[in-house]
Amino acid sequence: ARLALLKAVAAEAEAQGQALYIVGGFVRDLLLERPSLDFDLVVEGNAIALAHALRKKYGGRVIAHRKFGTAKWQIAAIREKLAQRLASFVPAAGRLNPDDLPESLDLVTARTEFYTRPTALPTVAHGSIKLDLHRRDFTINTLALRLDGRHYGELHDYWGGLDDLRHGVIRVLHSLSFVDDPTRMLRAVRFEQRFGFQIEPRTLQLLLEARELLAKVSGDRIRHELDAMLDEPRAAAMLARLAELGLLAVIHPALHWDEAAEARLRRLQQAPWPPPAPWDDLPPRVRNAPLRRVLAYALWWMDLSESEVEAVAGRLGFPKAVTEIVRGAAALYARRAELAQARPSAFTFQVEVYPLASVYALALVAEEGNLQDRLQRYAAKWRHVRPHTTGHDLRALGVPPGPRYKQILQTLRAAWLDGEVGSPEEEKALLQRLVEG
Repeated sequence: ARLALLKAVAAEAEAQGQALYIVGGFVRDLLLERPSLDFDLVVEGNAIALAHALRKKYGGRVIAHRKFGTAKWQIAAIREKLAQRLASFVPAAGRLNPDDLPESLDLVTARTEFYTRPTALPTVAHGSIKLDLHRRDFTINTLALRLDGRHYGELHDYWGGLDDLRHGVIRVLHSLSFVDDPTRMLRAVRFEQRFGFQIEPRTLQLLLEARELLAKVSGDRIRHELDAMLDEPRAAAMLARLAELGLLAVIHPALHWDEAAEARLRRLQQAPWPPPAPWDDLPPRVRNAPLRRVLAYALWWMDLSESEVEAVAGRLGFPKAVTEIVRGAAALYARRAELAQARPSAFTFQVEVYPLASVYALALVAEEGNLQDRLQRYAAKWRHVRPHTTGHDLRALGVPPGPRYKQILQTLRAAWLDGEVGSPEEEKALLQRLVEG
């Protein structure tokens, strides 16, 4: 279905006399024989006009940004109808599945960029496909396949990307690349470790010379890059390389990576997903972040102090809910020896003040058998235990409202958790003693 969509866009581009290219990650991954749905379409001409022509022909909506020459063709609402119309572009495929079509397609006018100062966001101007590719981060991401008309399938390689791809090399396009955008240092490491490539010596030298500039980049942009790493199968290798190059310490002095952190992250990668019972009521996302990624941060930062977690999370602009989970995991990890010996009631009262995801993070790495047993019991049973008695019952017994309500109810709950009462009658007898006492 996506191939048919590309062919439809290419046919419309040809009808308008515009050159259409698919560039970057898709071409790189195609040549590496790795499947990719990373469509990056560049129009040498007017992307907004092409998007409106597609809307006119097939339907949907267009959101255009004239300043940048970009357009988003939104097709979620017309996927069913669109799939039927696109079938003619790939007759051998038969009926196309509408669910295989994306919700939208981004079209970008070929452009060039220049930076007014280091670490600033770029100023954009219209340009050729060659200039458009020159603004990319690394040579392996500068390859372009032309899609329109008789030019279909032409590979454009202006900056030696194909050669670097063959030799497994990560290379910047110019000496100010990391100065212009320091987050490219993080991407260099991500691509190097993902593909088993090598950052070439001159690029590595430029990276080391510019690394302090990473301290000036906004937390949101750095977090975006770390998020992408933690979503990768080789996240541990990437973080180890960041530490080796001194990049973690520039992001925040408390950030580090060691064998213990690697072992903790491995537990998450080896664990069944989604989490099985009794953890299966964990939410799949936390403030738009996938739970698995949040847990990866929690395991990575588990040996930091709570104040260090707060500081690093603040630097990276974490949402409050994510910070609470990561901080809670660090707090529980620091108290794991004490928790392993605690009575069920003391364990429950100490643990339940933290999000369940923090508790699950500890369960992933708990070495001590009795701690692991307690964590499983807590998730399965203890957290749900409540006394039968309510505040209404206490009022009916003549107990004046106040802090004593909480004390009595907490004592009753502790008695259930610790096995000191096992029936409503036994609870009632204990309640009587507490009220009279």
